Amino acid sequence: MQTPKLQIVRKSSFTATHWKNGGGITHEVMREPAGGDPFRWRVSVAHIDASGPFSDFAAYDRKMVLLKGAGIELRFADGVKKTLRQVGDLVEFDGAVSTYCELLHGPCVDLNLMVAKSDSAAVRVERFIESLAVSVPRNETKLIFPIERRIKLAINNGKTVTLEPWDLALLSHCSGHISRLESAGSSLSTAVFLATLKFASGE
Repeated sequence: MQTPKLQIVRKSSFTATHWKNGGGITHEVMREPAGGDPFRWRVSVAHIDASGPFSDFAAYDRKMVLLKGAGIELRFADGVKKTLRQVGDLVEFDGAVSTYCELLHGPCVDLNLMVAKSDSAAVRVERFIESLAVSVPRNETKLIFPIERRIKLAINNGKTVTLEPWDLALLSHCSGHISRLESAGSSLSTAVFLATLKFASGE
């Protein structure tokens, strides 16, 4: 039986890097392999201060969530447009398609997950009131990224951790649940980005 694994990457440890095209700054959360280029997958938080083109990432599928700001419109070379207006809005697109980012009403911050096309990632933004169960089957990795509020993460080996907004948790070979830390009487939902990575090699 494989040992449950939990890794936490705190927001305070993110590493600032320039965009490939020089158009902005990305705070890298994590990549696999660490320091590798090309990478297999990468999580980053991008600060977009001006409208402009995105960098080319032709070998990757991209997942993007609005974390802060009044919204952006993505205009793709094939004529498709997609708009993120609310914090937690999610879009998926091919990194090979030329993409222009138009800020709607000022600077924004977004979460980016890039996954090599040889692998796959199922992603969603889940909003819950009390708690949410999570399970990670063999040969998969689960990413958990709280968007607006603190959450508590408990896994089946008895370990419990608190995640601040924009911290990242990586889980493998385990199950558990996440719950909010607000007072019990609050009706506010908690938004969390969840990604399940599946590797072609059966890693």
